[in-house]
Amino acid sequence: MLSVSDAEAIILNLVQPLDDQRDTEVVDLFTADSRILATPVTSPLDFPHWDNSAMDGYAVRYEDVQHSSAEQSAALEIVEDIPAGYQPKSTIQPGQAARIFTGAVIPAGADTVVMQEKTRREDKHVFILDAPKPQEFVRHKASFYQAGTQLLPAGIKLNASEIAVLAAAQCPQLSVYRRPRIAILSTGDELATIDQPLQPGQIVDSNQYAIAALVRESGAEPLILGIVKDDPVALEKVISHAVAIADIVISSGGVSVGDYDYVDKILESLGAKIHIRAVEMRPGKPLTVATFPSPQSPVPSPQSPLYFGLPGNPAAVLVTFWRFVLPAIRKLSGITEGWESVFLKVRSHDELRSDGKRETYLWGKLHLINGVYEFHKAGGSHSSGNLINLAQTNALAVLPMGTTLISPQEELQVLQLG
Repeated sequence: MLSVSDAEAIILNLVQPLDDQRDTEVVDLFTADSRILATPVTSPLDFPHWDNSAMDGYAVRYEDVQHSSAEQSAALEIVEDIPAGYQPKSTIQPGQAARIFTGAVIPAGADTVVMQEKTRREDKHVFILDAPKPQEFVRHKASFYQAGTQLLPAGIKLNASEIAVLAAAQCPQLSVYRRPRIAILSTGDELATIDQPLQPGQIVDSNQYAIAALVRESGAEPLILGIVKDDPVALEKVISHAVAIADIVISSGGVSVGDYDYVDKILESLGAKIHIRAVEMRPGKPLTVATFPSPQSPVPSPQSPLYFGLPGNPAAVLVTFWRFVLPAIRKLSGITEGWESVFLKVRSHDELRSDGKRETYLWGKLHLINGVYEFHKAGGSHSSGNLINLAQTNALAVLPMGTTLISPQEELQVLQLG
């Protein structure tokens, strides 16, 4: 049985990012949010595009105002008003100034802007009441970005700030990685669909809905394959199909050691190499991770599909997805960094207990208390079969193997969710 860290290392080593030649598509900027940029972006524009003012005030020659003060103010003739979007017509001569507004082009001859609060205007003249610094409040052309250099690198997620930069750089279309395809299936004779009346012994298949939601949150495309009964022939057929259409296949249930747990045997019969069969963690001990010898997909894929056989209990499904599957999807998606799990050191509000035999995960919520994050354990049972108290949680407390007690106000590591 592998440690959690060893299992994580094996999984991430198995994942190769999507190919920047075969696995890309062109999208409009309006639909590019949350996508992964596949090729670096350059722009033919300088930023700023021209010298411009960072303040409402007056464009002046520094040498005319360098000794100004309230007692001995420089008096300058106002020769032009320059609003934003206007091309100046005048060249500022000695003893002259131009009224200028934020973002407006600095006129020729001027090299400094005096903010209006440090001036007094009388008709066509302005009096400078305080000496500015040389080139103060002037944003120089290309001081933010020089045309032709790299604006954004490949492998980043496009959020609002990146979209704004791309819009300003006049990039209407972008090359992004396609969304990873994640096939999802649930196994078990006891499972019923969400709209099916429950018979004695049956439970609703919540796992498929939870996994699909997590897949969408990760930016990938879920391929829903439904419930498969504990029938080796049916399971083999569905798994073979899943492997042919997906980059990653996720099943829930059927990976323990019971008489009806067929997944590992079917994977081996299909030629898969099983890298992980169990992990020293609670919940989530039964975890299968496998790869196939060669992709059979009709759509080109950069690697053989990666198979995750998650446990059947709903809490264990979510914990193992957050801990192992989510970083794998992120790495596959083409992100060059930031796909690893995010752990925070926080303070525990509650007493947390474990038997210490395995790395233990307890779910709860982070609260900001006097500027310090505290972990509040969710109430009720932390059984792997209890899905109810997972609602509205946003963190998993990590109790390392060998740790049996975390006392209130003691520091601990938590896995941040979302």
